[in-house]
Amino acid sequence: MSAGGGTLGGMVFSDMLVDTERLQSAVAGRDARFDGWVFLAVTSTGIYCRPSCPAVKPKREHMRFYASAASAQEAGYRACKRCRPDAAPGSPQWDWRSDVTARAMRLIGEGVVDREGAAGLAGRLGYSLRQLERLLIAEVGAGPAALARAQRAQCARVLIESSDMELGRVAFAAGFASIRAFNRVVAEVYACSPTELRRRARSRGRGAAEAGGALRLRLAYREPFEASNLFGHLVAAAAPGVEEWRDGAYRRTLSLPHGPGIASLRPAEGYVECRLRLTDVRDVTAAVARCRRALDLDADPVAAQEVLGADALLGPLVKKTPGRRVPRKADGEEYALRAVIGQQVSTAAAATVAARLAERYGERVDDPEGGLARLFPAPERVARIDPGELAMPRRRAQTVVALAAAIADGRVEVGPGADWDATRTALARVPGVGPWTVEMIAMRALGDPDAFPVGDLGVVKGAKCLGLPSSPRALTGAAEAWRPWRAYAVQYLWATGDHPTNRLPNDRKEAEEQ
Repeated sequence: MSAGGGTLGGMVFSDMLVDTERLQSAVAGRDARFDGWVFLAVTSTGIYCRPSCPAVKPKREHMRFYASAASAQEAGYRACKRCRPDAAPGSPQWDWRSDVTARAMRLIGEGVVDREGAAGLAGRLGYSLRQLERLLIAEVGAGPAALARAQRAQCARVLIESSDMELGRVAFAAGFASIRAFNRVVAEVYACSPTELRRRARSRGRGAAEAGGALRLRLAYREPFEASNLFGHLVAAAAPGVEEWRDGAYRRTLSLPHGPGIASLRPAEGYVECRLRLTDVRDVTAAVARCRRALDLDADPVAAQEVLGADALLGPLVKKTPGRRVPRKADGEEYALRAVIGQQVSTAAAATVAARLAERYGERVDDPEGGLARLFPAPERVARIDPGELAMPRRRAQTVVALAAAIADGRVEVGPGADWDATRTALARVPGVGPWTVEMIAMRALGDPDAFPVGDLGVVKGAKCLGLPSSPRALTGAAEAWRPWRAYAVQYLWATGDHPTNRLPNDRKEAEEQ
């Protein structure tokens, strides 16, 4: 994989749209792996679909392919009511890459255009709006305004179908400037009015709202999907009061643009059940994006499996439990600080220190359903703490405060719009932040699929267990064959040990005992 494009079965994404023969074959075979990468539009019906849509396939001369739902909508096509292409997992290339297009797509997914405008998005990336529009149109067929419009339509559909919110409130919650624009876009994209969309959802039993104002959503992913290490890691490292495992779900507080929220994530058959309780429903887009990122749901696990499965030592583990994801964090800034807290201490000890930090300095959150009470404190707050007040060795406390200050003033960026190489360089300048911390942040905050904390104790133990060299230099050399998926290789190395991070807790009591 090059820095400028993802791969699908060996094909570089930038070449995919011109290989119509392969795309047509994918449609004929209803290959779900192509969902989210490309969108099929049918000239005879004016509808765009997933490649895996179960409907009768059109003639090849009626097929057109687009790189995004937005570009299909810009061409005048409306979304298929049967396969619901806007609900497909996002294109994994935006997680695999750190170029400007990928960073822009991640920020658009967070709702930045709705809050700051297209010019604000361009400013974040250090480009002019004209330059950014040219880049996005060249690769995904639509500019930032059109991409944000498509996302607003999707957010509106989610709120229409999963809540009893008045449709006027839905319009503004989804980011529309007026009810008229809301009605027009919904009609154009879904070929029906918002009222009809809600009626159809109710008739299919798809849109029952929950008591207390919670939203229930289904988060799609690509198969295969292995939940054990993903949820096991999040739960084993959970900071009480900020995170918990309750009734088969990982729950955590979220610091969102318009106020705090709570997310509950439960693995189910074919999807992850997501329940959101938000202070302000305008944050539904950002909340969903952060939940998807935390669970690495936009990954294409087969791509990593093809490389790692070919390794003589790692391959048997990959074949035994395919589909392992990288457990990330919903908030990159939070994880960066917690990575420093976790230096040279156990997972449980680091979680305890993080919980105490949140209890003392974090904003209070009301949780009517469980034991969540605090947001993890923002970097701006941590930067003002006297290191002597923190319950950890003074040098590490100084590093926590120094990193918080660097994040707060913009010297270190760990959000979805970060340039991975620039962030690594900036992190290395913070006193006390070493290579292990840099790579852990790159893996679990930035989402770099090739991050490799070679000195991690679990990685070293896993390497020894498999008969791999354990010295940093030799193991780094052996891991060259795993590029660009070394972060996924780490999950298999970690899984060789008997640690709570490798299994789902059966109940809340077991989670507390960890």
